[in-house]
Amino acid sequence: MSVSTWSISAPDKEKLIAAAIDAKQFAYSKYSKFRVGAALLSTDGQIIKGANIENASYGGTICAERTALVKAVSEGITSFSALAVVTDVASALSPCGMCRQFIREFCAQSMPILLVPADHSEKVAKGDINGGILETSIGELLPHSFGPEQLELPRQTG
Repeated sequence: MSVSTWSISAPDKEKLIAAAIDAKQFAYSKYSKFRVGAALLSTDGQIIKGANIENASYGGTICAERTALVKAVSEGITSFSALAVVTDVASALSPCGMCRQFIREFCAQSMPILLVPADHSEKVAKGDINGGILETSIGELLPHSFGPEQLELPRQTG
């Protein structure tokens, strides 16, 4: 499935990436040692950051993407134009399945999702203009998804 994404300006993209990198420093990942930072750009220009927060019960852990979305939605921000995600791994890594479904709930299927490798800045400095970023969308990451609009479909009774 190919879903075209709308684009965001280069300055917004760089601010969003910087915010995700900044958010990563606040990750509480004492069990997995796997830090993740995320940053959402709202349609009115606000940037909301999130980091993964682990818990000894493991099931109580919340990923960076969901942290950012929960922070935003709980403050009344529900319209987004982009998301950036970064880890400490030198390749672009995708959100987990639970995060994909959570993103699907609140974001347009064609909204840009920037998967940023940890060595993004070094790649840019060496001439890789894209810096290794994988730009995708929730429509590509979660094809044939179930979302709020399916709950509005007519149902057969009986």
